[in-house]
Amino acid sequence: MNCPFCEINKEKTRIIQETKNSIVILSNPRLVSGHILVVPKKHVEKLSELDDLERRDIVDLIIKYQEKILKKVSPGCDIRQNYRPFQKQDKLKVNHLHIHLQPRELFDELYEKCQIFEKEIFKELSKEEMEKFSKMLKE
Repeated sequence: MNCPFCEINKEKTRIIQETKNSIVILSNPRLVSGHILVVPKKHVEKLSELDDLERRDIVDLIIKYQEKILKKVSPGCDIRQNYRPFQKQDKLKVNHLHIHLQPRELFDELYEKCQIFEKEIFKELSKEEMEKFSKMLKE
């Protein structure tokens, strides 16, 4: 499957801003109204594959658009990046790094349909798990 972000058609697209290294676009499909993506122009799958300038550009755009969302769209904003190489690319999963900014408010549709169940999923951190992952991730 071709990369929809590398082949984005600037004449018919939903680009909000473009810099030398990145683009900001409205997400389509979207999870919530006002859902945007910050996407590096370089085709990479992980943040670690970007150089310092490219990372700085992405982070600056994330901060800029989070503030815009909070001032103009909603009182909250989720920021998320997924890396799931075990999933095949399709309409919902693209193998090109992108960071989601999602306007949020109390009891919005996303909360009502799925996040209401988070209380059942979150578990207390056990001593064994804390020791295991602390050791593994500190090495």
